[in-house]
Amino acid sequence: MKRLLWIGMLLMSLVARAQFDAAFTNTWALQSYYNPAAAGLDSKLNVIGAYSMQMVGFEGSPKTMVIHADMPLFFIGPKHGVGAAFLNDAIGAFSNKKIQLQYAFHQKFAKGRISIGVRPALLLIGFNGSELDLADASDPAFATNDVKGQAFDLDIGLRYTYKKLWYVGISAIHLLGPTVKLGDDKTHEVTVDPTFHVQGGYNLAFRHPRYKLAMDAMVRSDLLSWRGDINARLLYDGNRHKLYGGVMYSPTISAGVLLGFDFHGINIGYSYEIYTGGIGALNGTHEILIGYQHDLNVTKRGKNLHKSVRIL
Repeated sequence: MKRLLWIGMLLMSLVARAQFDAAFTNTWALQSYYNPAAAGLDSKLNVIGAYSMQMVGFEGSPKTMVIHADMPLFFIGPKHGVGAAFLNDAIGAFSNKKIQLQYAFHQKFAKGRISIGVRPALLLIGFNGSELDLADASDPAFATNDVKGQAFDLDIGLRYTYKKLWYVGISAIHLLGPTVKLGDDKTHEVTVDPTFHVQGGYNLAFRHPRYKLAMDAMVRSDLLSWRGDINARLLYDGNRHKLYGGVMYSPTISAGVLLGFDFHGINIGYSYEIYTGGIGALNGTHEILIGYQHDLNVTKRGKNLHKSVRIL
C-alpha cells in the first residue's frame, strides 16, 4: 500500500509538472528562466532565487530551487544579454539538476523590441535506489543502488516586448529531447521530451500613478499534457518601497495568492498554491522568492557629472 501511494503521488506530480519540469507559481518573476530571449532585456543586473515546496505533508514531495542571473552587455552594445542559472529539483528518489548559460540578442522592431535567445544546458539526473523499500527487490523497473547520468540539452526562445505595456513570447525547452542513461551499466534511462511555452503579459495603468495592474499568462505543453497559468498582481509604487498582492489560477490544477515587496532593489515574495484536484488545502505549494536588481545603465547622462572648482 505504501508503494502504491508513493507511485501514485509521483505520477500525479509528473502530470502537474508537464511531465518533467517544475511548475513555479510566480511565472512572472522567472521570465528569463522560462524563455532565454528575455536575458538582459532591461538595463539592470537581475538576480533571483526561488524555492518551491510542493505537496507539503507528503513523504518525498517535490522540492525545487532555482538561482538565475542575467544582465545586458554594454561593452559590446546594449542589444546583447547574457545569463546563467542553476536548478535543483528533487521528487522522491529522483533528482534533477540543470546548469545553463544563455545569450539573447535584442533589436528594435515596430516601436518595440524583438528578442531571440539560445541556452545550452547540462542535465544531471540521479535516482537513489538505495532509499527505496520495495516488496520485490528484484523488480527490474527500479534500480536498487544510487545511479546518475548526464546529457547535453538546448533551449531556444523568441519574444516581442512593446515598451513597458505588454509582451509575448514562445520558447522550446529540451529541444534535443535528450535521453539520460543512468549508472555504469546504463540499464536505466530517462528520456526528456521537448516542452513548449507560450507566455504573455500586459500592464494596466490607473489614473492614480502609484497603482498598476500587472497580468501574466503562460501555457506549457509537451504535446502529451498541458498546463496553463494566469496571475494578476496589484502593484503599489511608493516613494521608498513597492508592494504587490495578487492571485493565480491554473485550470483544473490549482489556485493561489501572491504577496511581496521591493525595497532598494531587493525583492522578497511569497505565494501559496492550493490544488483543486482533491488534495487537502494544507497540502499545497509554498514558494519563496528573493531577488535583487541593480541599474547598469552606464550611458545615462549626468551620472558622473562634476562641477568645475572655478564656479563652486
